[in-house]
Amino acid sequence: MGWYMSGFGNEHVSEDPRCPGALPEGQNNPQVCPYGLYAEQLSGSAFTCPRPTNRRSWLYRILPSVCHKPFQPLQEGHLTHSWDEVEPDPNQLRWKPFEIPKAPQNKLDFVSGLHTLCGAGEPRGRHGIAVHIFVCNTSMLDRCLYNSDGDFLIVPQQGKLLITTEFGKMLVEPNEICVIQQGMRFSVEVFGETRGYILEVYGAHFELPDLGPIGANGLANPRDFLVPVAWYEDRQVPGGYTVISKYQGKLFSAQQDFSPFNVVAWHGNYTPYKYNLENFMVINSVAFDHADPSIFTVLTAKSTRPGVAIADFVIFPPRWGVANNTFRPPYYHRNCMSEFMGLIKGHYEAKEEGFQPGGASLHSMMTPHGPDADCFEKASKAKLEPERVAEGTMAFMFESSLSMAVTKWGLKTSNRLDKNYYKCWEPLKSHFNPNRR
Repeated sequence: MGWYMSGFGNEHVSEDPRCPGALPEGQNNPQVCPYGLYAEQLSGSAFTCPRPTNRRSWLYRILPSVCHKPFQPLQEGHLTHSWDEVEPDPNQLRWKPFEIPKAPQNKLDFVSGLHTLCGAGEPRGRHGIAVHIFVCNTSMLDRCLYNSDGDFLIVPQQGKLLITTEFGKMLVEPNEICVIQQGMRFSVEVFGETRGYILEVYGAHFELPDLGPIGANGLANPRDFLVPVAWYEDRQVPGGYTVISKYQGKLFSAQQDFSPFNVVAWHGNYTPYKYNLENFMVINSVAFDHADPSIFTVLTAKSTRPGVAIADFVIFPPRWGVANNTFRPPYYHRNCMSEFMGLIKGHYEAKEEGFQPGGASLHSMMTPHGPDADCFEKASKAKLEPERVAEGTMAFMFESSLSMAVTKWGLKTSNRLDKNYYKCWEPLKSHFNPNRR
């Protein structure tokens, strides 16, 4: 844990050990900072937010972030927040694993490999979400990105990410997630063909779900969230360092002649963080029936309506299934929420065929969904004994109260849409017999 400090939403303090005493004592903005540094505040909430939701950090850096040339438009490729490119599609949708281009024929880094799959709302109104797929095969060189529109929750599926931020470095591997909050500059180094999913939220930050009658402990425990420690580089870039801003759904780039990762020390509660999904404390039914999948919520971005999320991040981890007299796979469902699912590894219990790691599915508002025919027949006849469920598997869901539209890339250009998905339910047959209960 030498690279990290633990705790969700904590007030953290960190300075690079090469410059002891870099943090000012007793104040945020002295007339002269130690080591000749500049003080810069990064605000993640309005100044007047109540203390429990007030987020900000103070950064002590070699040069302030304002030292750059003017921003110019940058071709955003398949990144979009235009939800009217194609007609709405209420069907059950499933995508085969998204293809990673081969290097060196087609080099893509994290930014150029962003593809928007679906979403709703828009960043100017500060309300909405977007789901992106990233595929890349090369590292970001003398380039960084920051998101003016919202927070990125990043779910790597293939290949690890070494993410350098203004706050320090994070190594994020498959079966881990990280959150880069609004405005934080970061650069991504990869080590081969890399793929994953991103949930972007406009206008709200992720927080831990309330536990209610569960009590003080359970689900994702605050101590398991890790925050990077301060690290800096005092590096001049004569050829130009590119700072990319995602602003109102579009990309812009500006040039400067130094690395932006020049923060020698920082303190505050507005930071990037990562979490290992293996640390999730699973709660499940131990008598009969199902607990609703909300019991698997890792993080939530709340709306203004109590109990209703703009977006939840939910996982389906390995666990014991012991419910008696119960159909144990997920039930058939029509939902007032949108359900986007991805698979990091293994085989999802309700659809062992067709839903593959690196692929995805979307069951839109009130679109019926549930186990395929093979799953139903097996589970209806299975001998009910304690069993391990989802061993070696990690599926997840981005669930939203917003009605998400699919982009043209998602429906057409990607060429990954499984047009035979609906057929997995066609073999379901009637078992109804009015003469037998």
